[in-house]
Amino acid sequence: MTCQMRFNPLAVILGRPTTSKFKSLWKNYLWQSSIAALVLFLALLFLSMREIVIIVSIGATAFIVFTMPGNIVAQPRSVIGGHLIGLLSGALFTFVPQSLMLPSIVNYSIAVGVSIFLMVATDTEHPPASGTALGVAMTGFSPSVLIAVVASATLMSLAHHFLKRYMKKLTR
Repeated sequence: MTCQMRFNPLAVILGRPTTSKFKSLWKNYLWQSSIAALVLFLALLFLSMREIVIIVSIGATAFIVFTMPGNIVAQPRSVIGGHLIGLLSGALFTFVPQSLMLPSIVNYSIAVGVSIFLMVATDTEHPPASGTALGVAMTGFSPSVLIAVVASATLMSLAHHFLKRYMKKLTR
Protein backbone atom coordinates (compact mmCIF):
# COMPACT_ATOMS: atom_id res chain seq x y z
CA MET A 1 0.00 0.00 0.00
CA THR A 2 1.48 3.33 -1.02
CA CYS A 3 0.78 6.64 0.58
CA GLN A 4 0.14 9.46 -1.85
CA MET A 5 0.27 13.07 -0.80
CA ARG A 6 -2.29 15.28 -2.43
CA PHE A 7 -1.26 18.74 -3.58
CA ASN A 8 -3.38 21.41 -1.95
CA PRO A 9 -2.69 24.82 -3.57
CA LEU A 10 -4.72 26.66 -0.95
CA ALA A 11 -2.54 25.27 1.84
CA VAL A 12 0.55 26.38 -0.09
CA ILE A 13 -0.78 29.91 -0.48
CA LEU A 14 -2.19 30.30 3.01
CA GLY A 15 0.37 28.23 4.87
CA ARG A 16 -0.43 25.67 7.49
CA PRO A 17 -3.69 26.33 9.32
CA THR A 18 -3.37 27.64 12.86
CA THR A 19 -6.42 25.97 14.33
CA SER A 20 -4.84 25.46 17.74
CA LYS A 21 -4.16 29.20 18.00
CA PHE A 22 -7.75 29.97 17.07
CA LYS A 23 -9.06 27.41 19.55
CA SER A 24 -7.10 28.94 22.41
CA LEU A 25 -7.73 32.59 21.51
CA TRP A 26 -11.23 32.51 19.99
CA LYS A 27 -12.62 34.87 22.64
CA ASN A 28 -9.90 37.41 21.83
CA TYR A 29 -10.60 37.06 18.10
CA LEU A 30 -14.26 37.77 18.78
CA TRP A 31 -14.08 40.68 21.20
CA GLN A 32 -11.09 42.44 19.62
CA SER A 33 -12.85 42.34 16.24
CA SER A 34 -16.06 43.60 17.87
CA ILE A 35 -14.30 46.58 19.46
CA ALA A 36 -12.76 47.44 16.08
CA ALA A 37 -16.20 47.29 14.43
CA LEU A 38 -17.74 49.48 17.14
CA VAL A 39 -15.06 52.18 16.76
CA LEU A 40 -15.52 52.17 12.98
CA PHE A 41 -19.29 52.43 13.40
CA LEU A 42 -18.88 55.51 15.57
CA ALA A 43 -16.50 57.11 13.05
CA LEU A 44 -18.82 56.42 10.11
CA LEU A 45 -21.62 58.33 11.84
CA PHE A 46 -19.72 61.55 11.13
CA LEU A 47 -19.19 61.05 7.39
CA SER A 48 -21.27 61.54 4.28
CA MET A 49 -21.05 58.99 1.45
CA ARG A 50 -18.78 61.39 -0.47
CA GLU A 51 -16.27 61.39 2.38
CA ILE A 52 -16.52 57.70 3.17
CA VAL A 53 -13.44 56.86 1.07
CA ILE A 54 -11.30 58.46 3.76
CA ILE A 55 -12.46 56.04 6.43
CA VAL A 56 -11.02 53.10 4.48
CA SER A 57 -7.63 53.91 6.00
CA ILE A 58 -9.24 53.86 9.45
CA GLY A 59 -10.40 50.30 8.71
CA ALA A 60 -6.78 49.33 8.14
CA THR A 61 -5.86 51.10 11.36
CA ALA A 62 -8.48 49.09 13.23
CA PHE A 63 -6.93 45.88 11.93
CA ILE A 64 -3.47 46.90 13.13
CA VAL A 65 -4.57 48.23 16.53
CA PHE A 66 -6.81 45.29 17.41
CA THR A 67 -4.84 42.37 15.95
CA MET A 68 -1.27 43.55 16.59
CA PRO A 69 -1.59 45.54 19.82
CA GLY A 70 2.12 45.31 20.66
CA ASN A 71 3.34 46.57 17.29
CA ILE A 72 4.92 50.03 17.21
CA VAL A 73 2.51 51.19 14.48
CA ALA A 74 -0.42 50.31 16.79
CA GLN A 75 0.76 52.70 19.51
CA PRO A 76 -1.27 55.90 20.09
CA ARG A 77 1.61 58.16 19.02
CA SER A 78 1.74 56.44 15.63
CA VAL A 79 -2.01 56.11 15.16
CA ILE A 80 -3.00 59.66 16.11
CA GLY A 81 0.17 61.34 14.85
CA GLY A 82 0.15 59.42 11.59
CA HIS A 83 -3.47 60.25 10.80
CA LEU A 84 -2.96 63.92 11.71
CA ILE A 85 -0.05 64.01 9.27
CA GLY A 86 -2.18 62.21 6.67
CA LEU A 87 -4.92 64.81 7.12
CA LEU A 88 -2.43 67.67 6.85
CA SER A 89 -0.69 66.24 3.79
CA GLY A 90 -3.95 65.54 2.00
CA ALA A 91 -5.39 68.94 2.91
CA LEU A 92 -2.32 70.75 1.55
CA PHE A 93 -2.74 69.07 -1.81
CA THR A 94 -6.41 70.00 -2.12
CA PHE A 95 -5.22 73.52 -2.92
CA VAL A 96 -3.53 72.37 -6.13
CA PRO A 97 -5.93 72.72 -9.09
CA GLN A 98 -7.04 69.29 -10.33
CA SER A 99 -8.76 69.71 -13.66
CA LEU A 100 -6.83 67.12 -15.70
CA MET A 101 -6.30 63.45 -14.95
CA LEU A 102 -2.49 63.20 -15.10
CA PRO A 103 -1.80 66.27 -12.92
CA SER A 104 -4.37 64.98 -10.42
CA ILE A 105 -2.65 61.61 -10.22
CA VAL A 106 0.71 63.32 -9.70
CA ASN A 107 -0.89 65.50 -7.01
CA TYR A 108 -2.33 62.49 -5.16
CA SER A 109 0.96 60.61 -5.38
CA ILE A 110 2.93 63.52 -3.97
CA ALA A 111 0.42 63.87 -1.10
CA VAL A 112 1.13 60.24 -0.15
CA GLY A 113 4.90 60.75 -0.53
CA VAL A 114 4.81 63.83 1.69
CA SER A 115 2.80 61.96 4.33
CA ILE A 116 5.34 59.14 4.34
CA PHE A 117 8.24 61.59 4.62
CA LEU A 118 6.61 63.50 7.50
CA MET A 119 5.64 60.36 9.41
CA VAL A 120 9.16 58.94 9.16
CA ALA A 121 10.71 62.31 10.06
CA THR A 122 8.48 62.68 13.15
CA ASP A 123 8.63 59.02 14.23
CA THR A 124 4.86 58.61 13.84
CA GLU A 125 4.88 55.86 11.20
CA HIS A 126 1.44 54.43 10.60
CA PRO A 127 1.01 52.96 7.09
CA PRO A 128 -2.78 53.40 6.83
CA ALA A 129 -2.38 57.13 7.45
CA SER A 130 -0.95 57.50 3.95
CA GLY A 131 -4.37 56.30 2.82
CA THR A 132 -5.85 59.18 4.77
CA ALA A 133 -3.59 61.57 2.83
CA LEU A 134 -4.70 60.03 -0.45
CA GLY A 135 -8.40 60.11 0.47
CA VAL A 136 -8.30 63.73 1.62
CA ALA A 137 -6.33 64.81 -1.45
CA MET A 138 -8.90 63.09 -3.69
CA THR A 139 -12.14 64.07 -1.97
CA GLY A 140 -11.21 67.27 -0.17
CA PHE A 141 -10.90 68.39 3.41
CA SER A 142 -13.90 69.23 5.57
CA PRO A 143 -14.65 69.61 9.26
CA SER A 144 -16.56 66.31 9.24
CA VAL A 145 -13.50 64.51 7.81
CA LEU A 146 -11.31 66.06 10.49
CA ILE A 147 -13.76 65.02 13.22
CA ALA A 148 -14.19 61.48 11.89
CA VAL A 149 -10.50 60.76 11.42
CA VAL A 150 -9.36 62.35 14.68
CA ALA A 151 -12.24 60.86 16.67
CA SER A 152 -11.72 57.36 15.29
CA ALA A 153 -7.93 57.46 15.74
CA THR A 154 -8.41 58.77 19.27
CA LEU A 155 -11.11 56.22 20.13
CA MET A 156 -8.94 53.38 18.83
CA SER A 157 -5.96 54.70 20.75
CA LEU A 158 -7.99 55.00 23.96
CA ALA A 159 -9.37 51.49 23.52
CA HIS A 160 -5.83 50.27 22.83
CA HIS A 161 -4.48 52.03 25.92
CA PHE A 162 -7.12 50.72 28.32
CA LEU A 163 -7.54 47.26 26.83
CA LYS A 164 -4.00 46.45 25.72
CA ARG A 165 -3.29 44.21 28.71
CA TYR A 166 -6.29 42.07 27.74
CA MET A 167 -5.58 41.94 24.02
CA LYS A 168 -3.51 39.25 22.38
CA LYS A 169 -1.52 39.32 19.19
CA LEU A 170 -3.80 37.62 16.69
CA THR A 171 -1.45 37.63 13.71
CA ARG A 172 1.70 35.66 12.96
